[in-house]
Amino acid sequence: MTAQPIRVFLLDDHEIVRRGLRGLLESEGDIVIVGEARAAKGAAEAILELAPDVAVLDARLGDGSGVEVCRDVRSANPDIKALILTSHDDDEAMYAAIMAGAAGYVLKQIEGSSLISGIRLVASGHSLIDSATALRLLQRPADRDVPDELSALTPKEQQILSAIADGLTNRQIGLKLHLAEKTVKNHVTNVLAKLGVQRRTQAVLVASRLRRR
Repeated sequence: MTAQPIRVFLLDDHEIVRRGLRGLLESEGDIVIVGEARAAKGAAEAILELAPDVAVLDARLGDGSGVEVCRDVRSANPDIKALILTSHDDDEAMYAAIMAGAAGYVLKQIEGSSLISGIRLVASGHSLIDSATALRLLQRPADRDVPDELSALTPKEQQILSAIADGLTNRQIGLKLHLAEKTVKNHVTNVLAKLGVQRRTQAVLVASRLRRR
């Protein structure tokens, strides 16, 4: 049976960029562009209506931000993956992208083959936010207001969060804490819900800010 193509939505305020991306991605055969927009206004609604597998969002738009669009989309439909595309290597924007639920944050200088690989990875449920990048963000001064939610976690959940921050998988956490992998998965789900985030990388960032206040 032939695999379904990856459905992608493009958001960029430059037509030439959108046309270039469309040509690049659709030349692969396993990716199809289902929609595009040039402005933040109305973009989230269009993306939610079309429900693509991946939304490729320009970080900076004339009337807003792709990060804001990402947050709106992911809040309404977490199944839609988001990839932030930007011209600027900006830690603040990257932090905001992670907290908005983006699965990746890549520079427009990226090679076409790398972008295609990134979209495929994101579509399959993986994150492009690597541990080195997350660590660099964690080491920045804690200058953001984050609600004190760590107290809502049980001692076991705090252990789980600490293990997540160490980069351990659910299986590795289970071995370390002598828990079944399914039990760990349930704990992780509870931790993310209590912290008000959707991804493990977001939980690590929130925990770091809270502990350093």
